[in-house]
Amino acid sequence: WSLQARMRVVILSALASLAAVNAFLPTPSFNLRQSGPGVAKSAAHARFNLPLRNQKFGPRMTISEDVSAAITGEGQVMRTRIVTPWEQNKANIMQHFGLTSEEADKYEHIEKEDLIQAYAMMQLSRQFETACNQQYMQGNIRGFMHLDNGQETIPALVSDAIKMGDKKYSYYREHTHALASGVDAGAIMAELFGKVGGTCKGAGGSMHIFDKATNMQGGWALVAEQLPYAAGAARAILMDRQNDPEKYANDDRISVVFIGEGGAQNGRMAETLNVAAKEGLPLLFIVIDNGRAINTFTGDVAKNQDVYLQGQHYGIPGLKVDGQDMVSVMQGGRAVVDHVRKQGPAILQVHTFRFNGHSPADPEHERGRKEEKVWARQAVDPIKIFEDYMISSGQATQEELTAVKSTATQLCKDAVKFANDSPEPHAGLAKELEFPDAPDTDYNSRPAPANAEEINKRSLNAEAVATCKARIAELRSKAEEGVITIGDAINLAILEEMLRDPTTTMHAEDLQAGSSYDIPKLTQQTFGALRAADEIIDEGHFIGKGIGEGLNGYRPIIELMNANFGIYGMAEISSAGNTYATTGGEFNMPMTIIGAGGTAPAQSLGAEHSQPFHAYIMGIPGLKVCTAASPEAAYGLAKSMIRDNGPGMLFLPVKMMKDTRSTVALDKCLPLNKAAVLHTASEASVKAGKAVTVLTYLHGVKESQTAIQEIMEEGMDVDLIELRSLKPLDKETIRTSLARTHKLAILDESTYSGGVGATISAVISEEMFDLLDAPVKRLCMDDAPVPYALAMEKAVVKRASDLVQGVADLVFKKW
Repeated sequence: WSLQARMRVVILSALASLAAVNAFLPTPSFNLRQSGPGVAKSAAHARFNLPLRNQKFGPRMTISEDVSAAITGEGQVMRTRIVTPWEQNKANIMQHFGLTSEEADKYEHIEKEDLIQAYAMMQLSRQFETACNQQYMQGNIRGFMHLDNGQETIPALVSDAIKMGDKKYSYYREHTHALASGVDAGAIMAELFGKVGGTCKGAGGSMHIFDKATNMQGGWALVAEQLPYAAGAARAILMDRQNDPEKYANDDRISVVFIGEGGAQNGRMAETLNVAAKEGLPLLFIVIDNGRAINTFTGDVAKNQDVYLQGQHYGIPGLKVDGQDMVSVMQGGRAVVDHVRKQGPAILQVHTFRFNGHSPADPEHERGRKEEKVWARQAVDPIKIFEDYMISSGQATQEELTAVKSTATQLCKDAVKFANDSPEPHAGLAKELEFPDAPDTDYNSRPAPANAEEINKRSLNAEAVATCKARIAELRSKAEEGVITIGDAINLAILEEMLRDPTTTMHAEDLQAGSSYDIPKLTQQTFGALRAADEIIDEGHFIGKGIGEGLNGYRPIIELMNANFGIYGMAEISSAGNTYATTGGEFNMPMTIIGAGGTAPAQSLGAEHSQPFHAYIMGIPGLKVCTAASPEAAYGLAKSMIRDNGPGMLFLPVKMMKDTRSTVALDKCLPLNKAAVLHTASEASVKAGKAVTVLTYLHGVKESQTAIQEIMEEGMDVDLIELRSLKPLDKETIRTSLARTHKLAILDESTYSGGVGATISAVISEEMFDLLDAPVKRLCMDDAPVPYALAMEKAVVKRASDLVQGVADLVFKKW
C-alpha cells in the first residue's frame, strides 16, 4: 500500500490548494447512440434513450439531444462511442437494481478527493503501461505482454470501489488491475522483468500477477478460465461466514472477475452466471468492452455484444456505462458494487476503446482496427476527457493535475529502477516450486485444524452428523472384515476427512444420490450445499470453482463420475498444476480430483469412455498422479491427497469399483510417491534367469494377478509392482527389482504413442540401462480407438494372456 499512500500525499496536497468549488457537476450528457456501420441499436438501448432536451443536471448545464460525430465517431469508425449521462444510468439502476429515486441519487455526487484519486490512478495506469512498452522494446520484458492504454477508467474504479479484502480475478491484461488493487508497482515491474523481486519471484511474468496481501489472484492466460475461479472465491467468502459467523458478522467482501466482451461469449460465462444466481454469490462481473476479441471486431463473431443483458435469464442485473467518462463509470460502478456487497451478483459492462494492439508484436491487420485506434486516441482519450471536465467544472487546476501526473511519472521511474536492480532468481527455484509438499511427505503426522470440532458443532446439523458417523462406523466395520469396495473406501476417506477438517469441500455430479460409486455419498446431507455442491454437467466448471476455493484456504475434492470426463476440465487441471509455481509459491492449490476410469478387457464402453486420461495429464507440471486398484490403496491415497497442499488426481479402475474387496488399514495415510510390491519372484526363478519385473496399475493389477499362476506353472515368476504413483515415479522400487530380475515388462493401460509405458520405458533406458538383459517389453493399448465389439477390442486392449506371453518372450529371448 506504500504506492497508494504516496499518491494520496500528493492528492491531499493538491486538494489543500483548491479554491472552493461548486457542488459536483456531472459530465455533459448525451443521447445514447450506438448505431453506425455494422452496429445495431439494441432494444435495451432504445428503452433508455430518454428525452433529454433542456433537462438540467447541474446549475450550469443544459443537455442537447444532438451529439457531435466528433464525440461518437459515427461515420468515421466501425464502432462508435456510447455516452451514458447520469439520468440514463439512474433510470437503468432504478429499473434493474430495484433502487428508488432517492436511493439512486446518492450515487450522483462524487467528492472532489475521490475524483482526484481516480485521476491519479488513471495517470499511474497509463504511464505504467507506457513504461512497460518501452522496457519491452528494450528487451527487458519478454514473451507475451498485453497493455491497457485507453481503458484507464476501469482500474480507477477498482481503486475507488473495490477493497483490499475483495478477491480479484483478471485475465492476461492485468497490470493496471493489480496496481489498482494496491500491488506495489515495483514488484509488478520486477515480475515483468523476470526478477526475484517480482510478485511471483519472476515465475509468472506479465500474464500472471498474483499478490496474497491484496488478494490479487491472477492474471490467468486462458481466455475466460478465471470466471469459475472467481465463483469459487465467492463461495469461499460464504463458507467463511458460515464457519465463523462471529468473525465475519459484518463481512461485505466480494469476488471480482474481469472479462472482455469477446471472452464473455465463452460458455464459461453462462455457467458462472448460473451458479452466481443459484447460490447468491457476492460476485461482480466487470466486462471490459473494447469491441475487439483479440483484434477481431466482436460484432463479426458475436450476435449480441450487450453482455450486461446476459444476466437477465438468471435474474442478475446489469449496467452498461461509457468507459471514456470517468464520472459515469464511478457513478454507475459504485451502485453496482454496492448491490453485489448487499444483495448478490451483478454485471458492469464498461464500453471502452483499447489504444494498443492485442500485444506489442500484433500487426493489427483485422478489419477497421488501425483506423479505430487512431481515432480513439485523438477523440476519446478518457484521461483527456476527464482533465477537460475537472478544469472546466472547477474541480481542479491544470497545475494541480500536473502535480498528480508528475507523481505518477516518478512512481513509474522508481518501479523500473527497482526492477532493474532486483536480482535474477536462482535456477534451482524452478524445481523448488514444483510441489508445495515434498513427494515423500508423511501425511499421518499432519495435524487437523485445532478448531474443527468447534466449527462442526456450530455449522453442522447434529442429527445429520450422527447419520454420517453411523455410515462411517458401518464402512469401518466392512474395512476390518475385508468386504469394503473401492468406492466405499473412498467414501469413507472423504467423510472422515470432511469431519476432520472443516475447510474440505466436495463437488460432483449426482452428488446427492452418491454418484455412480457412492464416492460422495452423504456429503451434502451432512455438510450442506455450500461445502458439498451438486454440479452441472461440465467438469471444467466445477474443477474451476475448486481452484477458486483452493486459492482461498479450502481443500476441494472433485469427483469425476468417469475419469475421462476430465477432458472437459483439461484447461483447469493444467492451471491447477501450474498455480503454486506460477505464483512463486504465494498460493497453494490443495485440490484432489478422483475418478474411476481406465480400460479393462471386455469392458464394452466404446472409445470415449475408454481413453487413457491418466496418460493425457502426465505432462502437466506440478500435478501428482496416483492410481489405486484396491480398497486399501484407494483409502490411504485419498486421505493423503486430501491433506496435500498441492493438486493431485487419483485414478480408480472403473470395472473394479464394486467387485474388488479387501481389508483396509484404517486411519493410515499412504505415501503419494511409492509403488507397492504385490508379489515377489522366488529366489530360484531369479537364479535361473526366469524372473521378470512387471509394472502395472489399475485393471492391469487384476490381470497380472490372474496371470501369475499360469506364469509360475510355466516355470517363470515375476516381481509384480503396482504403480500407485505415476508421477512422481518410484524409481527406487523399480531399480531394486531390476537389480534382481534384469528384465522388465509393462502391462500398460495407455496407448503405444505417448502412453505411461512409453515414459517409463524411456526413464529405464536412460537411467537403468545397465540393469537390463533384454529390451523393455511394453504391453500397451494400440493407438486405434477402443472398439465396442469384443472381437475387435482384443486387438487393442492387452490382458492377462498377453502378459503371460510377454514374460515368456523375455525369459526365452523372443524379441
